[in-house]
Amino acid sequence: METIKYVLDETRMPTAWYNIQADLPTPLPTTLHPGTGQPIGPQDLAPLFPMALIMQEVSQERMIDIPEEVQTIYRQWRPTPLFRARRLEQALDTPAKIYYKYEGVSPAGSHKPNTAIPQAYYNKQEGVKRLATETGAGQWGSSLAMACALFAIQCDVYMVRVSYDQKPYRRALIETYGARVVASPSEETHAGRAILAESPDSRGSLGIAISEAVEIAAQDVDTRYALGSVLNHVLLHQTIIGQETMTQLEMAGDYPDIIVGCTGGGSNFAGIAFPFIGAKLRGEQDVRVLAVEPAACPSLTRGKYAYDFGDTAHLTPLVKMHTLGNTFVPPGFHSGGLRYHGMAPLVSHLLELEQIEAASIQQLDAFGAGVEFARCEGILPAPEANHAVAGAINEALRCKEEGVSRTILFNLCGHGHFDMQAYTDYFAGTLQNYEYPAEEIAMALAGLPSVE
Repeated sequence: METIKYVLDETRMPTAWYNIQADLPTPLPTTLHPGTGQPIGPQDLAPLFPMALIMQEVSQERMIDIPEEVQTIYRQWRPTPLFRARRLEQALDTPAKIYYKYEGVSPAGSHKPNTAIPQAYYNKQEGVKRLATETGAGQWGSSLAMACALFAIQCDVYMVRVSYDQKPYRRALIETYGARVVASPSEETHAGRAILAESPDSRGSLGIAISEAVEIAAQDVDTRYALGSVLNHVLLHQTIIGQETMTQLEMAGDYPDIIVGCTGGGSNFAGIAFPFIGAKLRGEQDVRVLAVEPAACPSLTRGKYAYDFGDTAHLTPLVKMHTLGNTFVPPGFHSGGLRYHGMAPLVSHLLELEQIEAASIQQLDAFGAGVEFARCEGILPAPEANHAVAGAINEALRCKEEGVSRTILFNLCGHGHFDMQAYTDYFAGTLQNYEYPAEEIAMALAGLPSVE
């Protein structure tokens, strides 16, 4: 493991987020109102989000300034380190150079505070007293809980039931930051009660948890909703990752030929890749970009590009994205942060424009790659990040087969210190691969809304 020694001081940390919408050759399809099916306007979103975030959601400006108060908090852990994985390269006997940006150094242990901090900041500016949200594996829930503690905002976290049970330490971290954690589906909301009435033993899903959080926010004038991935403004905030990486690689005299990121909703993938894709779209530098998702929740590789709701109860706006259907409930595999039925509209759009590629990885292959990485580099990845590790290893081995030296970059979006039960299960041989049946995907897709 070799750190890029050029440590960026705080003056080299980006002071603006990059908005890829400014460089798209064709704009995103319009977002539609969940009730009318008509194009949605800023006021339609006002019950859920502060106006500053709504304007970021639709902005076409290339660079959006980061508020100084947000920058001050970022400086507690940013810039994050970029490493050259020399020991992994040697173990693979590959001519490729492998770099990884490590986001596990944040207080919450992942990339999620990059958007949690500004979301809490903008809500505080509008006088919001409480934020409601969902979380899968708990990285987002713990990050928003931390951000709400810093800005003195109450926080309710609806945690997908299977992760609530699998990850008690992540739940304890959320509670340590002062947030309230509720297993979803719950009896607290109409959406939760409806699911439990139909399926009392429901493991839950991010779509269900989103429905519960949105319902709570919509019913209380002092409460707003916060989302940890998928939406444009969330992906925007994460681009500080890729911008820093560009500077670090420039200082090291290198540039990636291939960028790999794990994808569930799309936020960490966008964070590392969008600044580089933007440079490609502007004709400055070419790059190949690979999105890697779990085979058990394959929205990019097996989903349909169509308008769909972001939640199970159909409370959220309709967006065009790669989706498995909003009723899709994935199996309880350990990469909880990747168990979402849809993919970010911006990521989906880029796949349709053939600016990125997509691949799926089986659970055992992902964990095997994570263990190999930990034994070479000393950092234990989160289960979600293991998919990026596996993708990068596959690309490095391809370089070996072809006898070609390429520079590979991936985002190690978080550490696995709260996910040890997953590794315990892996070593015990109780984890299994899961290929989601085509007929079940077809059933979920059959319920897509009728939108032309």
